Amino acid sequence: MSTTQTSKIEIRKAESSKISSVDFENLSFGAVFTDHLFECDYKNGQWQTPVIKPYAPILMDPSSKVFHYGQAIFEGMKAYKDESNDVWLFRPDENYKRFNNSAVRMAMPEVPEDIFMDGLNELLKIDQEWIQRGNGASMYIRPFMIATGPGVIANPSDEYKFMILLSPAKSYYGGEVKVIIAEHYSRAANGGIGAAKAAGNYAAQFYPTNLANKDGFQQVIWTDDATHTKLEEAGTMNVFFRINDTLLTAPTSERILDGITRKSLITMAEKEGLNVEVRPVIVSELVEAAKNGSLKEIFGAGTAAVISVIKGFSYKGEYYEMTPIENSYASFLKEKLTSLQNKLSEDTYGWTVKVQ
Repeated sequence: MSTTQTSKIEIRKAESSKISSVDFENLSFGAVFTDHLFECDYKNGQWQTPVIKPYAPILMDPSSKVFHYGQAIFEGMKAYKDESNDVWLFRPDENYKRFNNSAVRMAMPEVPEDIFMDGLNELLKIDQEWIQRGNGASMYIRPFMIATGPGVIANPSDEYKFMILLSPAKSYYGGEVKVIIAEHYSRAANGGIGAAKAAGNYAAQFYPTNLANKDGFQQVIWTDDATHTKLEEAGTMNVFFRINDTLLTAPTSERILDGITRKSLITMAEKEGLNVEVRPVIVSELVEAAKNGSLKEIFGAGTAAVISVIKGFSYKGEYYEMTPIENSYASFLKEKLTSLQNKLSEDTYGWTVKVQ
């Protein structure tokens, strides 16, 4: 293993690469990782020297607070390789800001921008051969932070570990899905941590999603905790509804994640002249639109899937099938956004950032 120092990052390169053993045409999302990872510890009130090292398991104290009190946050990002083999990030500043917003909400230390951004850029450069070209191909990036301080007393940790993992990816949530609208379970509540990318938010979704799976549905459309009348998110994604020619999506709040794909799609849709309304969307409004034929589309939006078309929904035991349409907003916006991300079209928004 060779060790070098780049700027403030210690780099320990793997002796050999496992890339030759990877079938890039048949990747399971989030199951294959590159040769290296980025790691930086927080101890004694300050961030330590960051390290890029070979991907391997980590050793932790069984009393580490992440295991007992759930101080854990993460982000989801992607990098893309263009036809000139240059590597690009999509709106990384937004991910960085949201990561630290999550940290504050979970009583964790904010990660300095140079540690986050420099570490990410250097890691991508080292493992850039793992990034495949072509629309649908990307490098999924998972920055995360966990509480590593020992002890089972219920208070915030005084030690943390910030890491970045890289996982080559193809399209995710590729097919159409059927969903059930939540009538009892909630993803988040006012005053809670729904707007943070906290690990516990996702763990709490697993049980009601499993119940939906048993009934033949792939995901749940979450409703507000107080009345279960407001449509908020779909599975792990923000959700859009097209009624007639108007695109609707709920406003962000303490319960709803400020999705970067979501805000990008809103901006692009408005620029393309589509009518967009960011407002509460009521369950009864959706059901009525499905009955009278004015409901044209439902789709989820997120980093992993970009856009996931929803085939139909169930509410109070009744299933409403969506009629497939040509020239859908979902396909139009997905093509626009993925072309921009893959540098196949001009980035007039200034959203893409070159790794260098």
